[in-house]
Amino acid sequence: MGYEIFGNDITELHSEPSRETELQQEKPKVENNRLEGRNAVLEAIKAGRTIDKVYIQDGLRDGSISAILSKLKGTGTSVSFVKKQRLDMMSETGHHQGVIAQTTSYEYAELDDIFELAKKKGEPPFVIILDEIEDPHNLGAIIRTANISGAHGVIIPKHRATGLTATVVRASAGAVNFTPVVKVTNISKTIEELKLRGLWFACADMDGEIMYNCNLTGAIGLVIGNEGSGVSRLVKEKCDYIVSIPMQGQIESLNASVATGILAYEIVRQRLKR
Repeated sequence: MGYEIFGNDITELHSEPSRETELQQEKPKVENNRLEGRNAVLEAIKAGRTIDKVYIQDGLRDGSISAILSKLKGTGTSVSFVKKQRLDMMSETGHHQGVIAQTTSYEYAELDDIFELAKKKGEPPFVIILDEIEDPHNLGAIIRTANISGAHGVIIPKHRATGLTATVVRASAGAVNFTPVVKVTNISKTIEELKLRGLWFACADMDGEIMYNCNLTGAIGLVIGNEGSGVSRLVKEKCDYIVSIPMQGQIESLNASVATGILAYEIVRQRLKR
């Protein structure tokens, strides 16, 4: 029996086929974005590469395997425990050490790409910065919203957040092909850098000023926090003002992607009103 780890959740998978005829199937095509071996996979994760899926030999739970699983938590990476025969068929090197990973095939943009896009459109820069968004469906939906609302790019952190996994790409409905996504090491320092380039930053928080009362025009960065804990204290301190969405019901919070959509379109409304 196998298990699937998606974000922080683990769900049971169907058992791997054990019939010999199943093992005689055609060997999967080897791709350039496949990693084999424990060290190769672990170092790729440490370096901030986005991993779509990891296959681990069923029954392995030693130190290096535990380290890989620990670092993948909250990244949106799918993890499947499979039989050794399955890994043997997938392996090109023959030395997979019980671990094979599939990395993303999408390339990240640079900060300059965001400014180039804004310049091309003749608009003040509008970026969406995500502080440790872990759900790949949320990230995909936010990238889709960013594209439709006219944002010139999305910025995500290298660690403790999901990257451009296959799930994110699907959820974005193709928006990743048009909206620059930049991965940075430190969100706080990136905000400081962007301030020097003329941007002001609005942080989404329930305790902030109602969005209708805030000036969200001009060159602006909208900061959205983690699904559970919100924007971190250090990042919030770098922002110029805190904005909130008026709540009229009994539930006190919104899904991160929904909140992004509401605030992004308040920015659109204010820009159109000028």
